[in-house]
Parts: sequence; C-alpha cells; structure tokens
Amino acid sequence: MIDRETVDRIYAAADIVEIVGDYVTLKKKGVNYQACCPFHEEKTPSFIVSPSKGLFKCFGCGKGGNAVTFIMEEEGVSYPEALRMVAKRYGIEVKERELSEEEVRRNDDRESMLALNGWAADYFARILHDDPEGRSVGLSYFRQQRGLTDATIRLFGLGFCPARGDRMSRDAQAAGYKREFLLSTGLSLERESDGSLYDRFRDRVIFPVHNISGRIVAFGGRTLRTDKTVAKYQNSPESEVYSKKRELYGLYFAKKAIQQRGYAILVEGYFDVISMYQAGVQNVVASSGTSLTTEQIRLLKRFTRNITVIYDGDAAGIHAALRGIDMILSEGMNVRVVPLPAEDDPDTFARRLGAAGVEEYIRTREQDFLSFKARLLMDEAAGDPIRKAALVSDMVQTIAQIPDAIPRAVYIRECARTMEVDESILVSEVARRRLATTGDRETDEFVRRQTSQLRTEERAAVGPAVEFRQRVEAGSSIESLERELTKYLLRYGHCSFDFKEGQTMVPCNVAEVIFGELDADRLVFENRPCNELLAAYREQWQRLGVGVEVPLHWFLNHPDPEACNLAVDLLTSDDHYVPSELWRRKDIHVETADEMLAVGVPKAVALYKSKVIERLIGEQKEQLAREGLDETEEERILLRLSQLNHAKVTIARRLQRLIL
Repeated sequence: MIDRETVDRIYAAADIVEIVGDYVTLKKKGVNYQACCPFHEEKTPSFIVSPSKGLFKCFGCGKGGNAVTFIMEEEGVSYPEALRMVAKRYGIEVKERELSEEEVRRNDDRESMLALNGWAADYFARILHDDPEGRSVGLSYFRQQRGLTDATIRLFGLGFCPARGDRMSRDAQAAGYKREFLLSTGLSLERESDGSLYDRFRDRVIFPVHNISGRIVAFGGRTLRTDKTVAKYQNSPESEVYSKKRELYGLYFAKKAIQQRGYAILVEGYFDVISMYQAGVQNVVASSGTSLTTEQIRLLKRFTRNITVIYDGDAAGIHAALRGIDMILSEGMNVRVVPLPAEDDPDTFARRLGAAGVEEYIRTREQDFLSFKARLLMDEAAGDPIRKAALVSDMVQTIAQIPDAIPRAVYIRECARTMEVDESILVSEVARRRLATTGDRETDEFVRRQTSQLRTEERAAVGPAVEFRQRVEAGSSIESLERELTKYLLRYGHCSFDFKEGQTMVPCNVAEVIFGELDADRLVFENRPCNELLAAYREQWQRLGVGVEVPLHWFLNHPDPEACNLAVDLLTSDDHYVPSELWRRKDIHVETADEMLAVGVPKAVALYKSKVIERLIGEQKEQLAREGLDETEEERILLRLSQLNHAKVTIARRLQRLIL
C-alpha cells in the first residue's frame, strides 16, 4: 500500500500534458490542449487536457480524470500500479509496506505476467552480452550479419535464449517466478510426457515487444539455423497482457518522432524497424509480421493521420501493401506508398542508404495510393477490357473506404481520368458501395451535429437562468439529485446567497445549507463516489472555514479513481453561458449567480429530501402489506407513515414557494 504522502508527491510531479502526450498528439488551443479521444472513435476532436487543472475530459464519450486515472484507463492497470508508473517516470521513490501472503495471492495475474516479462527481457539481454553462448551466437549475429551497433542492441533490448531446452525456465523458477505465469505468458511450454517445462524461444535471438508505455508484453524469437523444418520466427501467444492485433512493434520508440515529423512509416518486421531507426529514420513502426489490423491503425492514428507504407519490391510485398491500404483509408488516414528496388527490403535498404538517403528516396519516390494502385492495376490488365472492368471495381471498393466526402470526390475524379471511365458512373458506384457498408450513418451524424448546434444556440438565446433551473426537476432520480448537490458543493460551496424567508432576506452559505439539511435528517448519499466527494469536501471545509474556497485538486486528485472521474465530470459539464453584452445594454435583466443559487440550492435539497421520503414511504407500505403483522408493529408503521406524509406535504409546499 502506498502512503498518502507519496501519493501527494506523485500527483504534484505528474505533468498531465506530458503523460497524455505519450499516447495521443495534443494540439494547443488557448490555455488547454485538444486531441481526438483515445477511448472512442471520432473525427472532430472533443478530448480536452487542462494543464492548469491537471485533468482530461472527453465531451464525446464522457470519460475524464487526472494523469493517474488516464494511465489506468489507457493501460488497463490498477490504481496502485498507475501510481507506480507515474512515480517511475518522475523518479519518485515509492515506499510500500510488505504485502501479506493473502495480498500476494490476490495480486492481479496481469501484473505478475508483466513482471515476469520484464525479468525475462533482462535475462535474455544478460545472456546475449555476458554468456559465452550468447556472445558467440547471438551478439555476433546482430553485429556482423545485421550491422547493428551495441547502442541499438541495448536500446531495443535485444537478447538471446540459450540452446539448452529448459535453462531459462529453470532460472525463472529459481528466481521465484511461478510455473503458471511462465505458461500463461508463453515463455515456457509443457512437455506432454512428464509435464516438465521447456523454453519456447530456445536457441533464438530475442526481440522484446513493448507496449505504448514501454512495458514488455511479448517476445519474438528468430532462429539462426538454416534447417527449413524449423520456423524462422516464433512469437509469444495471445495472453492477458498481449494481443498482437493491438500492438505495433517500435511504436514506443517512434511516437515522439512521429509527432515531430507529422507522419509514420509502416514496415513489416523487427529488423526493418531496427535498421531504419539505427540509420536515423526514427518515425517507423511494424505490424510484427502479422497482417495489419484495424486496432493497430487506430493506435497509430493517435499520433498522426499520415502513413507512408514502405513495402518489399517483389510481387508479394506489393500485394501485401495493397491489402493494408483499404483498412488505413477506412479509418480516415492519408496514405502514401514507397516501392523499394526489387533487391531490397526496408532493412537492407536502410543499411545501404542511411538516413539522408532513405529520406531523399521517400521524398522523390513516394506516391499517392490512388495513382500507385491505378497504374499497377492498369499494367496488370494489359488492355484486356474484362480485366479492366474488374480492376475498376477494385478501385471503387478502395475509394468507398474513405469516410470524408471531399477527398473521396477528389479521388473519384482522379480515378475517372486515370482509368478512362465516366465520372458519374464512379460516383454512383461508390455511393452504392458506401450505402451497402455504412448504411445511413453519415446522415445520422449530420443530423446529430445539427441538433447539437441548434440546442447550443437555443441555450445561448434564452440565457443561463433557464438552463440552470432545468437541471433538476420533480422527476429527477435520487442519484441525479445527489450528483447535482455534489456539483453545487464543488463549484459553489464557498459562495453565499440571500434566501427570502417570508419578508426577510436571510444570508446563506451553499456548503452550510447542504450540510445542514443533510445532517438534520442524518442523510447519507447512496452513490458511493458522491459520498466520497462529500466527505472530502466536508473535511477541507471544516479545516478551512465557511466561505473559503476548497482547492479543486482535493477532488481532481482524489485517491478513489471513481470519485476523481466524477469530480472531473461535474466540474466540466453543463457550464453556464455568459449572457450577451447586448442584453445588458438593452436593460434586459439576467439573473446573477447569487440569484440562481438562491433558487437552485434550496430546490435541489428539497427535491432530494422529497425523493428520499418517497422511497421511505414505499418501504413502510411494503412492511404494512406483510402477513402476520401484530397490532403494535402495525401501529408503529402507521405512525411512521403519518410522519413521512406530513414531511412530504411540508416539502411540497416549500417546493411550490421556490417555483413561484
């Protein structure tokens, strides 16, 4: 367990712009930063990062929080583990008490697997550099046959697994790592004959696979044997910590360069990435020998919308590139392709030309995907009208993947010119394909945006008072009223307002009113995160005194992630509109914040109490309907119902006065 003092140091050091910027490309907009949300698909950025408040908020999917909860959401880790990750980034020592056996047993399997992968990566690297077998076989291969420098080898954590079939498995168990995790990570396999363990990657050079935050989730192993019966590459299996369709090899090392250069280079294999990186071309990633997936494209989309695909110059490489292009286009990405000389792959190409040569080659040889594919297909058709018709259909299918209407129209026109086809025919064919694949989603999106804009304009026209009052009405649920009261506390707890009681104006403080009303009837919020924020506010309010604003970091950095996310939600949603200066010049009265609080706070409290009473009345009626009720118990319930109904009438009259 991490002590509160250390947690506070972690929060104080955490720069949310730096941390979120490791996962998405942020663009400065005023005092905040903006990006497309990493948690859901969107075309228009609605994800905001506020460095002054230390929070993030997506106004599309509703997710929000601080630097630590962002790591939790993005990495799928627990709160303590997210704290440790942020602490490690900023060099903060985390002191924890020793875990009990029960806590160790209950420790998340995922964390145990990641810890084992980290140990294995260090082990393979140590064997490569310090063990005679590793140096003579693995290190000499990397240096002499692949031309890698020691700095590159260490940067990518390359290693070697000994040829002895079970050496790594034995050493891992001797170091305290459990058999179950050796099997679940795929580092070890189990012999059918006797159940003993042996090494999956034995006698192979090793490539650790890092996730986007730098943690090792898997390994790739290449054999150095010439025996064709042995698979050249062996990769970790799918597991709790590794899904090959969601990882891009090299992205952890490339993400900063991708942001700086404005585009990513996509290649196929481990050595393609490593050799290009060593040559100085660092904005390069690979699909790790697997077919490109939608998840990988979306991962890359966080950093750039521009992809340059470099493929082997042979026929297989060309058609592999074509298969991936349609998927990239369907995600709204911009794609260019670079064909290499037939004798090269990206690995040999980078080693032969170096950074300057590679960049110059890309600059002069890269082609727009449409021009490239059209010329390629037309060459293959070779004047055959039947094949040409089929290839035009293939081009239509590709263009139909483009989600944005303007570039789609440009590509249709270019395709019509290149392939000598009537443009109107292509337009109708593309429309037909899109209708079949996307339905009417584009229309729905247009209507949604128009409706949203209209509502915004309407709220701006009627002024803030109506929008403020419409939040809570008689039909509101207990949970929504608890959220509303919590929002009043966090935003306005320190504020005062004048409440009219009969003919007298009584000065009131928001926090005093809310706490006083709740305490008078010993009410506790049912919503746990609301209750956590209520307790946090009460503690600081009692310490600071009435009328003193409680700093928001007590809520935005709350140790309970759910409470933290709720605080972000309450503090960033439904902001009031600023009345037009024109209204003031025309002497149109606009309610002040004090006037709105004078209505909103008492009304929210009264509605909340009314809802609680309705629930209690329902519970008492259920008890009254029970069979076998004795006379004394029946009288007690009837008395309680009478008291509750009286309270209900009193609150109803109070609400009527508030509404009037």
